Amino acid sequence: MAKSLRGAPIAAAITEELVSRVDVLRAGGVVPTLAIVRVGERPDDLSYERGACKRAEKIGVDVKSFVLAEDCSQQDLLEVIDEVNCDLSIHGCLILRPLPAAFDEAAVCTALDPAKDVDGITVESLYGVFANKPLGYPPCTAEAVVELLARSGIELSGAHVTVVGRSLVIGRPVSMMLQAKNATVTMCHTRTRDLAAECRAADVLVVAAGHARTVGAGSVTAGQTVVDVGFNWDDVAGKLVGDVEFDAVEPVVDAITPVPGGVGSVTTAILVKHVVEAAERAKR
Repeated sequence: MAKSLRGAPIAAAITEELVSRVDVLRAGGVVPTLAIVRVGERPDDLSYERGACKRAEKIGVDVKSFVLAEDCSQQDLLEVIDEVNCDLSIHGCLILRPLPAAFDEAAVCTALDPAKDVDGITVESLYGVFANKPLGYPPCTAEAVVELLARSGIELSGAHVTVVGRSLVIGRPVSMMLQAKNATVTMCHTRTRDLAAECRAADVLVVAAGHARTVGAGSVTAGQTVVDVGFNWDDVAGKLVGDVEFDAVEPVVDAITPVPGGVGSVTTAILVKHVVEAAERAKR
């Protein structure tokens, strides 16, 4: 049976580290505040929003929610983002994505003030990740993967890591962040030739394909650590599932993150950490 890399203990440790920092901010008259902007009622968005609100409450960070109907216009959304940009009481903003297909997501990301981009969606933040410079904030999920591995005692320096996924949300930034930890990274995607062989060659496998059951038993081997970043709503099962076929993969590998219960809770802790850091920067 594989070791379960659960996110809760790691998220709790990050939470404990942040509470004292928030106490200092509040004592100085600064209330760290996160804006959450959501379009529609996607189940995975709602689940993430609930988790973020609970984590923020534990740490002492306020949350302002901005909810728009799924059929709202792009202009409606841009006006909300402008409101967030202009509100000095808001230190960070999370725009839940993906947005409905009718939206120009790149334009929405560009509209956000980089100083309030606590989820790595602006060009400025992404440059910081790719150049390995302390600019902005990395995407929360990408940082959560690295944090989970490091705090779980998984050696990254010199390790061969295969990342399945090439999005700017997770795949590409987490590859850069793992390289910064001296891992040797192979980036793959759903069109990679013999994807299963590339997965089996890894010491650490990070799966962020965005499709349920992308990786099964034939794609893993004994001794591996598997991080499942997937967060998919399964209508048939009526529950959230990952990109890895957990029941098939878990008996084979050495360690694996469950879904839910793995990366998600660490992601929300990292999100709130970024808000606290943004509030500290604003105070200077």
